[in-house]
Amino acid sequence: MKTINRKYHLFDAKKENLGRMATKIATVLRGKNKVDFTPNIDGGDFAVVINTDNLQVTGNKLDGKLYHHYSGYPGGIRSVKLKDQIEKDSREVIKAAVYGMLPKNKLRDLMIKRLLTYKDDKHEHKIS
Repeated sequence: MKTINRKYHLFDAKKENLGRMATKIATVLRGKNKVDFTPNIDGGDFAVVINTDNLQVTGNKLDGKLYHHYSGYPGGIRSVKLKDQIEKDSREVIKAAVYGMLPKNKLRDLMIKRLLTYKDDKHEHKIS
């Protein structure tokens, strides 16, 4: 049995747009950047995202993009604008974007646990 060496990759939300950064994070979490990538093995690395409060988006997404949550009951749909969600918790915006880009299987919940987000540039991880 082979052990998986997991490294930490740093992403700065100040420097890139949300979608472009989320695709790179999903690639790292899944392990597609490694030579020994296997789709059925969770061999990805850790992704550390800093400065999530300074998140960049293009166009009218701040007012136009909505996050929906439906409880299952009549009248139980709740919608939040991207601008309001960034003010409430900007880390959840990045988590939602990356979560949607990961494969829809049993490994997705394991991969998203390696996504570490911070509101500012202070973190305790050793980036390799």
